Amino acid sequence: MFSIEGNIVNKDGEMRALVEIDEASGLIVKVGEPTGEADVILKDELIFPGFIDLHVHAREDTTHIQDYKEDFMTASEAAINGGVVAFAEMPNNPVPPVDDESYEEKRKLTEKSKVEIILYAGIGSQTNPLSKKVPYKVFMGHSVGDLFFTTHEALDTALSRYAGESVSFHCEDPKVLEECDHAHTHGEKRPARAEILAVEYALELIEKYNLVGRICHVSTIEGVMKIVEAKKKGIKVTVEVTPHHLFFDETMFTDENRNFFQVNPPIRQTKENRLALIGALKHGGIDYLATDHAPHTIEEKEKGISGLPLLDTYGSIAVWLMREHDFTPQDIRRVCSENPASFINEFIKDRYGEIKEGFVGSLTVIDMNKKLLIEGKNMKTKCGWSPFDGIEFVGSVSMTIIKGKKYENK
Repeated sequence: MFSIEGNIVNKDGEMRALVEIDEASGLIVKVGEPTGEADVILKDELIFPGFIDLHVHAREDTTHIQDYKEDFMTASEAAINGGVVAFAEMPNNPVPPVDDESYEEKRKLTEKSKVEIILYAGIGSQTNPLSKKVPYKVFMGHSVGDLFFTTHEALDTALSRYAGESVSFHCEDPKVLEECDHAHTHGEKRPARAEILAVEYALELIEKYNLVGRICHVSTIEGVMKIVEAKKKGIKVTVEVTPHHLFFDETMFTDENRNFFQVNPPIRQTKENRLALIGALKHGGIDYLATDHAPHTIEEKEKGISGLPLLDTYGSIAVWLMREHDFTPQDIRRVCSENPASFINEFIKDRYGEIKEGFVGSLTVIDMNKKLLIEGKNMKTKCGWSPFDGIEFVGSVSMTIIKGKKYENK
């Protein structure tokens, strides 16, 4: 039995409590009054239901040709370093999981992970739903990998076979991307209207086929507003935002570093758009904080490949939101724990998202006063660097508990 005592941030409020976790089952067996005799006794730290990241590219598949960037073990170690106890992993691999056989072969690779991993299955022009309940991912336009659509007609035909399923959308309109392909900068090649038009069409398809929809890495407040209006109409849709679209904007880049921060969708936003995204996350217009963790080597980044590694710093961004943007611990619990747990709980046996008897004993401990200077040498991701290199956060993850097993973050 493992026990921890401190200030828990739970659905019914914040309180000092003793939490006991059965290490055999990994479940919480008791939440009660403090005794002063726990294995770990904390003072001012905040204990959250474990943070969950719904958007991770761990790179490993059955070919193993991208393992040099990341694999499921190193991704899980980066997750723990960032206070993340479970994540959902994307399917745009060299061999994507698109049917029962390929999905199961990839799932076996996740067994080495130290954290819970839920795999998305990919949707392509010729794919069909799997025999078991899983989340699906569709790439509306070309990004990294070969699993994508080039026309609305092909996407509509494919999604007609997935009626009622849980489908997450990478929203960039393929026609706009084609029109802008010869533009000068990455941001001009993938303009804001590519996302906005794609969000509009995704919402049409979600309603048309009664999907449980999720919009990935929104970068425009205009897109968020369309999603908010769709929710009011009863369309089943939620939306995520990334740390890089909250932290960076176009005023922060130079000609020397702009390419290094290349992602899809781009960080092409104004400061006003960035602050509006933060406000939407705080006030419920955006449902999840999700990293879009995409590890690439420094050499690949210098050649212009898109993606940033962000798992190691998930908890630091949560603290930054509390410190710099007045998020309450309850706001963070909602967007980092409760809401993403409600997503993954649909696909697994155990339950995440609350510090409560019968729920998974995986917890994130935040020290609001423990400064953390981000340095590549301290990152657990195999690619070994962070877009926040050299930035000091006031507050950080001090401990991550995975089903009763303690990992201290140095």
